[in-house]
Amino acid sequence: MPVLTRLIPSPVVVDIRPGALDDLASVLADQRISHSGRLAVAVSGGSGARLRERIAPSLPGATWYEVGGGTLDDAIRLADEMKSGHYDAVVGLGGGKIIDCAKYSAARIGLPMVAVATNLSHDGICSPVSILDNDAGRGSYGVPTPIALLIDLTVIREAPIRFVRSGIGDALSNISAVADWELSNRVNGEKLDGLAAAMARQAGEAVLRHPGGCGDDGFLTVLSEGLVLSGVAMSIAGHTRPSSGACHEISHALDLLYPKRAASHGEQVGLGAAFATHLRGDHEGARLMADVLRRHGLPVLAEEIGFSDDEFVRAVEFAPETRPGRYTVLEHLELSSRGIKEAYADYVTAVAA
Repeated sequence: MPVLTRLIPSPVVVDIRPGALDDLASVLADQRISHSGRLAVAVSGGSGARLRERIAPSLPGATWYEVGGGTLDDAIRLADEMKSGHYDAVVGLGGGKIIDCAKYSAARIGLPMVAVATNLSHDGICSPVSILDNDAGRGSYGVPTPIALLIDLTVIREAPIRFVRSGIGDALSNISAVADWELSNRVNGEKLDGLAAAMARQAGEAVLRHPGGCGDDGFLTVLSEGLVLSGVAMSIAGHTRPSSGACHEISHALDLLYPKRAASHGEQVGLGAAFATHLRGDHEGARLMADVLRRHGLPVLAEEIGFSDDEFVRAVEFAPETRPGRYTVLEHLELSSRGIKEAYADYVTAVAA
């Protein structure tokens, strides 16, 4: 009988533990990512620059590049600066913006990329996508998955807690995103990748069910693993469906309609996921998700991130326009402004009970 298999694009190394950063040089050498030690290391002016002093002695052949922000222009500029360096690999050391810039830049010049995350704000640490600001607002750019990923839990605990909270919201939103994908499969026949869906959903469920808190290594490990699995699930599927549904449409709408007032990505998609779950009629699931978000200090109501009920209703009504062609519970129900307002009022009553 033939043995049927498929190759899954994923990192060759995933190292999540306290002190992982101290072993970066040995990981690069042992896994044959860099024979010569010639590396381009992209860092921010904040956490990455502070960590540079700690690890620079172990990377004597590295050239360090400070990245100003998370725009497409920043990523292109970084690639232009690195392309003449004859490097073995690019290392992105920092938060989501730095890693997204490094992923895009590495893809542009054809080098493998190593992600060293200093916070857990979203699942971009291991995804095949770079989210970069551009002249039209914000764009998603396909890139290869990082060849290696290191998450030092000691470094994570030193970052502001809002970053961990944001990652929690992003991980939990997988549950809603997969439910939207399954809905589209039932209604429209959209192809559903069962393995990608399973990985994304279980990543969210693991965070949802874990009893620990933001300062607990056990919980931070599960959250880190969940964000990694989310990225791998997107690589398997070949698109963002496993981790992006109505929850992300609502977040994109808030970003576009109220760009100077938007909350963190994780806060917005967490709230969007709880509300979308309520819209699908899973009121028990919505209450559980809201309870977990609240337990970790995340918002569950629009007013908790600075938006009035009417502003949130406007964002939900506009949300389907942010991802044309994507089918979620929002497109399925086609609620009017009044219908959304009534549904949100029901949601507020349900999660407040």
